Amino acid sequence: MSGYDAIQTATVIRYPYLWAREAGQGETEGRKDRPVAVGVRLSRPNGDLVVIFAITTKQPEKSRFTAEIPAIEKRRAGLDADLRLWIILDEFNTDVVGRSFYLEPEPPLGRLSKAFFLPLLREFIARRKSLTEVSRSK
Repeated sequence: MSGYDAIQTATVIRYPYLWAREAGQGETEGRKDRPVAVGVRLSRPNGDLVVIFAITTKQPEKSRFTAEIPAIEKRRAGLDADLRLWIILDEFNTDVVGRSFYLEPEPPLGRLSKAFFLPLLREFIARRKSLTEVSRSK
């Protein structure tokens, strides 16, 4: 798989994630390209919608909905296995494949396993109404 077709559930790609706190301060651009996990890709007539979760080295507060990424998953995902990394699940970006200023048709860094990622995704869906979305599509 190459190009935009490779942007699928559980793939890890580079993306200029826009944090909710930055968007709340009026920022419109992510400050840096970072690894992110593609949560879900939903087919839409005007371009597929993707849900994107940030991956960070900064330990999140206990009250947040996050998951630390185990070493084996970091290796699968093409991430630095020596760093402590978390997926942030209580906020997310959405974007549209092929119409985005930010999504690039580059090969993913890697992919998280279904065994690790799908339970997180199920929990995300159950909590979705209380989570914070930052829409990046114009």
